[in-house]
Amino acid sequence: MIKQVLIGIICGAAVLTAGILIGHFGITKSSSSAPSWVTDVTKDVDESLIEKFLSEVDNIQIQENLRELTKVPHMATTKGDEQTVQLMLKRWQDPETGLDKAWREEYLVYLSFPDPKNPNKVTVVNQSDIPYAAYSPAGHPKGKLVYANQGKPSDYQLLNQKVDLRGTIAITRYGGAGRGAKAINAAPYGVIGVLVYTDPLDINDGLMSDTNETYPHSWYLPPSGVERGSFNGQYGDMLTPYLAAKDDTYRIPVENITGIPPIPIQPIGYEDAYILICALGGEAAPESWQGAFNCTYNFGGPGFKPTSAFADSDVKLDIFNSGSLKNSSNVMGVIRGSVEPDRYVIYGNHRDSWVHGAIDPSSGTSVMLELTRVLGRMVKQGKWRPRRSIIFGSWGAEEFGLIGSAEYTEQYFAKLSERTVAYINVDIAVFANATLRASGMPSVQDVIFTAAKQVAAPGLDSTSVYDNWIRYSNRTSPNNGIIPKLGFLTGAGSDYAAFVHYLGITSMDISYTYDRSKTNARIYPAYHTAYDTFEYASKFIDPGFLSHQAIARTAGNVLIRLADSLVLPLKCSDYAETLDEYLNTAVSLYENQLKDREISMEPLKHAVASFRSAAAHLDHVIRTSDLRNETPLQVRKINDQLMLLDRAFLDPLAFPDKYAYRHVIWASSSAGKATFPGLADAYANAELSNDSQDWEKVHYHLSVLSQAIEGAAQTLQDVI
Repeated sequence: MIKQVLIGIICGAAVLTAGILIGHFGITKSSSSAPSWVTDVTKDVDESLIEKFLSEVDNIQIQENLRELTKVPHMATTKGDEQTVQLMLKRWQDPETGLDKAWREEYLVYLSFPDPKNPNKVTVVNQSDIPYAAYSPAGHPKGKLVYANQGKPSDYQLLNQKVDLRGTIAITRYGGAGRGAKAINAAPYGVIGVLVYTDPLDINDGLMSDTNETYPHSWYLPPSGVERGSFNGQYGDMLTPYLAAKDDTYRIPVENITGIPPIPIQPIGYEDAYILICALGGEAAPESWQGAFNCTYNFGGPGFKPTSAFADSDVKLDIFNSGSLKNSSNVMGVIRGSVEPDRYVIYGNHRDSWVHGAIDPSSGTSVMLELTRVLGRMVKQGKWRPRRSIIFGSWGAEEFGLIGSAEYTEQYFAKLSERTVAYINVDIAVFANATLRASGMPSVQDVIFTAAKQVAAPGLDSTSVYDNWIRYSNRTSPNNGIIPKLGFLTGAGSDYAAFVHYLGITSMDISYTYDRSKTNARIYPAYHTAYDTFEYASKFIDPGFLSHQAIARTAGNVLIRLADSLVLPLKCSDYAETLDEYLNTAVSLYENQLKDREISMEPLKHAVASFRSAAAHLDHVIRTSDLRNETPLQVRKINDQLMLLDRAFLDPLAFPDKYAYRHVIWASSSAGKATFPGLADAYANAELSNDSQDWEKVHYHLSVLSQAIEGAAQTLQDVI
């Protein structure tokens, strides 16, 4: 009897133990008995929420945002700028549609302004807003006029062979070289002043009559239009390099500023440029230098033709610009993440403009305000909260050199470096209404494609933004077939610069643009002029604001996916494909001559192969793993590998002559080759000089590249 009791007890215990084990390991993480945090940490992007977001983005709201933003000119630090600061704060602090928190962040920055009592003079300008070149030095140079095309180094080199440039004033066209570079390139030849204008060939498809061909009859720039801009060749506050420009920050002496024109420079309209250029004497300039004016563009004698009304006359520039310290504000807003609040997705655009700025930047700001209205209301109503934190930035003083965003990255360098997942830039949201245009790191390609496929193309309800985009701009990918062509963020054209080049944060820039088969305009014609108004935008750029709506939907879709996806929607194999393309170009252009100098490209080939293998492996792990049923730490590990990839390409010593450029793949380049920038520039310089030390620099950049790419590959491999 006792034996039977013992056997029964043992059997019962075994059954109980088995039941406990089955209960413990058999219950799924979605079981109601599981802790609530299990459901939270495994949640993924909600497609129904994205559909709701897309349906609530309102084109009329965007239109009214733009109307409000463009009521007054809002150049950085002016009263108009302060009005837009208050508007952003009011919207983002709204109790029904606002964000969790919004505030202003102030910086004391060095800006350049004309003297309102002594306007800059080259020609008579009947406008209250004085055209000027920000950061042009003051001065009153007087000399014979010459025509220097686009002011590139090669242009001045050729011109100097034809004309003695010492003591001359050069007139140049926009394009080909940066604004300030037109004067920087001129100074070594003895040029003492520079004029810059927008040629109708480059912006108006050659049209220039104000009676029926230009605004207000079309989108083309009228003859009196003057394109403004910053002539600062660097980005960020000029007196506080690598430091946030706070009141008590150390400032370098003004005379130590670099990257600005050494001689006075002034923008003019093409109606004045026409008179000056058509009166120039001397030899005819090359065909590639000719523009839209109905005259031959000559080099200049120097000076004017003896038969012209200006014979023997000089051109004089009276420039009264001066620099001063001004308080500039970023407006910041945040939606706090529910699961990973220490991971940030940042969405930004600058707020300041040169005049009314309807397209640049207010098209982007009007889209951002609509995006935050829709998302903010979802949060306030308790319908949604992102997995990761979303930070919105309305940057100040961008037009003077990307100052607001650069100061933000300098102030929060450590935090942003460690925690930022991605940066989305929407500056000029709508250049025109034909097709999407997107640029970014290759790893963001897939998430942009996914978002674009879910948005209807404006005016083409049966066609997606993706399908419309692929018709206008496409390429053949070895891995993906025919796909839309994604551009790269290789320079400092907008506020993505500090995030890409200084912090190494995965970034993108999204906009709608024009059909480039129908116009040769380098940008929308009213760019940076007084004609960039609400009327211009609503009549010629995007009637009905449906392209603005499409950008809000596309960029917002990307934002939600980056903020909510369990695994970050970044694809490393797309990055590997681009590195392969860069490598193939470099080998084709450089390998034979480098072999003659006993410089091998094999380490670079090996590094790219290593990266390709590591990227394919990580993509395979993500694709084949059931990460919802993995530990949160496994998901976090993979996300950190994806998030930190671009940091691995940073080298603070790679470009000592380029301020705040540290990314060895995407740094700016003057070589004009679709390959690694440091290598391309070093090779071009060595080929020109044929100096042994310059060839040593080529070898150095090969090593920098090889080790950076190899190091990036190591970050994608399994953890040791």
